[in-house]
Amino acid sequence: MTVTDRIALDPFGADIAEESARLRALGPLVPVELPGGIPAWAPTRYDTLRELILDPRVSKDPRLHWRLWSRIGEHPSWGWILGWVGVVSMLSTYGPDHTRLRKLVAPSFTHRRTEAMRPRVEAITAELLDALDSPDVPGSDVTDLRERFAHPLPMRMICELFGVPEKLWEDTGRLIAAAMDTSDPSPGHAASVQRQMGTVLPALIAHKRRHPGDDLTTELIRVRDEDGDRLTDEELLHTLLLVIGAGFETTVNLIGNAVVALLTHPGQLAAVRSGRIGWDAVVDETLRAHPSIASLPLRFAVTDLTVGGVTVPAGDAIVTTYAAAGHDPSRYGPDAGAFDAARSVDDHLAFGIGVHRCVGAPLARAEALTALPALFERFPRLRLAVDPRELRQVPSFIAYGWREIPVRLRG
Repeated sequence: MTVTDRIALDPFGADIAEESARLRALGPLVPVELPGGIPAWAPTRYDTLRELILDPRVSKDPRLHWRLWSRIGEHPSWGWILGWVGVVSMLSTYGPDHTRLRKLVAPSFTHRRTEAMRPRVEAITAELLDALDSPDVPGSDVTDLRERFAHPLPMRMICELFGVPEKLWEDTGRLIAAAMDTSDPSPGHAASVQRQMGTVLPALIAHKRRHPGDDLTTELIRVRDEDGDRLTDEELLHTLLLVIGAGFETTVNLIGNAVVALLTHPGQLAAVRSGRIGWDAVVDETLRAHPSIASLPLRFAVTDLTVGGVTVPAGDAIVTTYAAAGHDPSRYGPDAGAFDAARSVDDHLAFGIGVHRCVGAPLARAEALTALPALFERFPRLRLAVDPRELRQVPSFIAYGWREIPVRLRG
C-alpha cells in the first residue's frame, strides 16, 4: 500500500485488538491517520516497534523533527495532539534534553522509594476493600469496581506522592481523562484540555510553593541537576502532567484489565488461587495482552529510516503501538491475542524499553500486586455483573481499559 492509502485509526478504540490484527495483515509498518487526519506510521509487530524505540534516529521532539509541527495551526482538528507533543517533558524531548529531564525525575521513583510506599498502598487498599464490603453502602450488590477500587487506589497514591490537596483531586482526574479521550478531535475539546492544563496544574504548583512538604511536587520545584539547571516553569508544569497522569490513569487500567481478564478466564483464576500461577505472571500477561497504553503519540524520524522493508521519510510521525506488539503472533505464537497468564512472559514493551522505559513502572507493579490478591481474597465469589461483550472501552485509541466494570461482589 502507499501513503495515500492511509488507514484511519478508530478514535474511540472500540476494538483495539481487531484493529491491530487488521493493520498487521498489511505489513510491519503501515501508514495511518490519527484522529483529525494527522498522518503517521504504525508499527504492527513486536520486533519493528522495539527496533524503532531503541533507534537513536527516532526522536520524541516535534519542534526539532516533525515536518508538520509548524502546520498544526492550519488544521483545527489537530489541536488535541498538543496535549501530547506540545508539552516540554520527557514525553516530547530528545537526546540531551530528555536525559536532563529524566535525571531530574527518576530519583523520585527508585526501588527504595517504591518499597517505602508499600505500607501506604496496603493501607489504602484495605480501606477501599472495607468500604466495598460494608453492607450499608447502597448498591453493594452490584458495583462499579473501576469507580470504587481500580481508580481511587492509584489516584490517591499519586496525589499523596505529589502532595496534591484533596480539593484538586477531582479536577486532576478530570484533566487526565480529558487528555486521554481521543474520540473528539474538535477545537472545543482541545481548548478545554488546554484550559484545564492551565488552571489545575498551576494551582497545584502555587499551593506547594505556599505549603511545601515531603512530596514530589515540592522536590520538583526545588530540584536541580548536577549542573544546577533548574526546571523551567513550563518544564515543571508539563512534567507534573506527565508523571501524575501516567502515575494513576495507566494503573487504573492495569488493575481493571487484570480483574476483567481473570473473571472471564475462570480456569486461570483458579490456577492463580491455587498458586500454580503467580500474581507477577498475571500482571505481566495483562500488560502484554491488554496494555494500559495501546498506542502513544508521537515519535519522529530524524532521518529516512528503513525498517522491515518500509522506508519512513525524515520528519514523518510514528505511533508507539504497544498493543499491536503484544498481540504479534511472530513473537507470542498463534494465540497471541488470547490472555494466558500461564505463558509467563515478561518481555512485553508496555512500560517501554531502554532510555524511555517508564520511571513509574515499579510503583504501578507494586500497586497492582497489592490490590489484585487482596481483592480476590476479600471477595472469592467476585464475578462480572454483565456479559463481557457489554463492557465498553474508554473512548481513546491511546488508553486501553474499561469505562465501567460492573461486578457482583458476592456472586
